[in-house]
Amino acid sequence: MQVFETIGAFRAARTAYPTLGFVPTMGFLHEGHLGLVRRAKAENGAVAVSIFVNPTQFGPNEDYASYPRDPERDLTLLKEAGADLVFLPTPDVLYPPGSVTRIEVGGVADELEGQSRPGHFSGVATVVTKLFNIVQPQRAYFGQKDAQQCAVVRRFVADLDIPVEIVVCDIAREADGLARSSRNVRLTTENRQKAPALFQALQKAARLFRNGERDVDILENAMRAVLTEAGLPDIDYATVVNADTFRREQPCSDNALALLAVQAGEVRLIDNMPL
Repeated sequence: MQVFETIGAFRAARTAYPTLGFVPTMGFLHEGHLGLVRRAKAENGAVAVSIFVNPTQFGPNEDYASYPRDPERDLTLLKEAGADLVFLPTPDVLYPPGSVTRIEVGGVADELEGQSRPGHFSGVATVVTKLFNIVQPQRAYFGQKDAQQCAVVRRFVADLDIPVEIVVCDIAREADGLARSSRNVRLTTENRQKAPALFQALQKAARLFRNGERDVDILENAMRAVLTEAGLPDIDYATVVNADTFRREQPCSDNALALLAVQAGEVRLIDNMPL
């Protein structure tokens, strides 16, 4: 496994690989990330991983400074998972002095997280485009946990004619259903015990949906009730949307996706489930 901190050094090493899968991460890796790495390795023969906590996708009151970081641990895990190339840039490498260009995505990026976190998806689109240009992979692998981010990436890749296939992989979960996330380590013991309620709320909506319920108000209220009863009343959204547009439809269609964003102490948790 080779590790690079500069664009020039990475590009020079990348030329040795005719086919390359790519997993962009913000580090503090968990089994969800490593599953993406192993799949990318199996499907492409070689895999590159980036570790970069991207400052432009964090708002002024968000957790950029406290986001967990442990690059030495990450590199050990990546070597065990079979990574071939690791790109580990600093902010001044990706955003050198004078850098002013940003990518703005409309449509799917305007909903939910786009409203709750202004500028977030612009930061995501900009850094992912830069990483695609640097790494030049054939395929890039993302987790379904960030469902709206996946939709945004697919949108700008299509709009900008970027020759990368986007592969979205299933959510990796803990034994109690909590979606794996680097932020989970920051949960207090009390909030960690409450956190599986997100999965339970999604399961409740899925059961109602399977039994024929299509009224979005009923589905949303059912999820909110599960969260509130579990002691997680600080709900940013608990909604059901069209999985293509991320817009709320009443009644919901068979292409429905339930999504949650909940504040558990200092940690914002998100999860989703196709219904």
